[in-house]
Amino acid sequence: MEFQNIFDTHAHYVDPCFETDQQELLTSLPGKGVSLVMEAGCSMESSRQGIALSREYPYIYCAVGIHPQDAGTVSREDGYLDELAELAKEEKVKAIGEIGLDYHYLDYPKEVQRTRFEEQLALARDLNLPVIIHNRDAHADSLALIARYRPKGVFHCFSGSKEMAKELVKLGMYLGFTGVLTFSNARRALEAVKEIPMDRLLLETDCPFMAPAPFRGQRCDSSMIPLHAQKMAELKGVSVQEILDITNENGRRLFGIEAD
Repeated sequence: MEFQNIFDTHAHYVDPCFETDQQELLTSLPGKGVSLVMEAGCSMESSRQGIALSREYPYIYCAVGIHPQDAGTVSREDGYLDELAELAKEEKVKAIGEIGLDYHYLDYPKEVQRTRFEEQLALARDLNLPVIIHNRDAHADSLALIARYRPKGVFHCFSGSKEMAKELVKLGMYLGFTGVLTFSNARRALEAVKEIPMDRLLLETDCPFMAPAPFRGQRCDSSMIPLHAQKMAELKGVSVQEILDITNENGRRLFGIEAD
């Protein structure tokens, strides 16, 4: 069955994994039912590259920001916030991201991460833009900062508990789900989906990562989203196309993208 109206709300098509066939792949995606893609920035360079992609492909929009793993590469003194603000003036920049906290790896200092995260949360507030949040093994600190700054935005690749999911929804956040929904160890993600109202759900790939079963471990792209949309549809008792339509509408609403 062919599906339409796919909105991949988190992708990384500037990743080196796509160097050999980026143009061919991106040209093909609309023919596979992909109507929108949000290209998420991780560094200054990838943010600029994302803007370039958005200029070339009508269905691609983008976010600009510094990923927590790159938090130590910039500082307020070097003017990175001004540069992000300048990039955000581009017509198709619709969010600040991906930003957040990642405590999984010990060689990314937590204090530096928190400083960069707060600076970018404040920038998004000043620019009236939503945020795309990266949160790995930092649930308590991430939730506390969201409660403090109260941004609009999405926790991408949501990995928290159903209790955390409910708290984030109360704070006005959306939650994004990847191919992890199809993994055999996806209990927490599945429980969270069951608890979340339909109008707060988003679908994403985080490509080239997080390919759904049966492609787990392979390079992912936006055309694979119906595979984990199917799992979400089963949990919510609706059709796959309904899930694709609802999450498309949710993504447009969050990022301020008007329907064609």
